[in-house]
Amino acid sequence: VQLQASGGGLVQAGGSLRLSCAASGLPFSVDTMGWFRQAPGKEREFVARLNETPRYADSVKGRFTIFRDNAKNTNLQMNRLKPEDTAVYYCAAKSRSALRYDYWGQGTQVTVSS
Repeated sequence: VQLQASGGGLVQAGGSLRLSCAASGLPFSVDTMGWFRQAPGKEREFVARLNETPRYADSVKGRFTIFRDNAKNTNLQMNRLKPEDTAVYYCAAKSRSALRYDYWGQGTQVTVSS
């Protein structure tokens, strides 16, 4: 199983970035992809997830969009970025019935300058 996150970088506040997560080797039961983030000195937090319908953290609702592309990558389109969005972003996968995400990518750094 491999989850490869990419697309992070440095952007000014108000700008946009698109993160992409390429998954391979996932079990057939996995049907939920999620994005999480961890800022320095803080705990990892949920950002968005996608199975039948998307779900978002309140802090990103209306600015971020999670979607799957034709290549079956799970993308996170991030618009109107804020300095508080600065974090390492991780993609993860699980089956819908699982309580925890079983599979994690390596993380990609997003830095938003003010």
